[in-house]
Amino acid sequence: MKLKKANAVVGLLSALFMLVHVGYNVFCYLAFYYDPMLQMVVSLPFVVLVCVHAVLGMLTLFLSSDGTRLDAYPRQNRRTVLKRVSAALIFPLLIVHINSFGLMQQHAQAGDAWLVVLLIVTEVLFFAVVLTHIATALTAGFITLGLIESKDVQVRADRAVYAIGALAFALSSYSVVSGYAVMFLLG
Repeated sequence: MKLKKANAVVGLLSALFMLVHVGYNVFCYLAFYYDPMLQMVVSLPFVVLVCVHAVLGMLTLFLSSDGTRLDAYPRQNRRTVLKRVSAALIFPLLIVHINSFGLMQQHAQAGDAWLVVLLIVTEVLFFAVVLTHIATALTAGFITLGLIESKDVQVRADRAVYAIGALAFALSSYSVVSGYAVMFLLG
């Protein structure tokens, strides 16, 4: 249970730092502003927390016996399946996300607009996957830590998380799509 609680704390901190990361990058894309040092300050703690969360999550999944059998109650476990699938999809999309600017720059210079569009779509998909993972996992972290004990509170918290996630998705998608379109497709 200590491993699961540690993962919940790190996961909740990751979600908080994700909002900071998204907020800063939305500002950067909309304002066409870039400061490499500030980008590092905003991104590095987030990256470290996410890596620790991923390792703790895998350890929890493989070393504990609770909740590993998803076929017993398929309807009740849809959220867990979605959480795990989205976690697995984050890794390959993260590689593209980290390299997206350079890849788009390279393909724009080569005149491969369709690859730039594909990379932009991949970025939006990455945002959807990350926010889906957070939306399906956040209240579970609060429950693990004993901060939510009632189903009614969980439902209200889920609605708030979904609303914040939808706003983060809309803002990040709009800023990145419009920023990349101006930088690599229209100019």
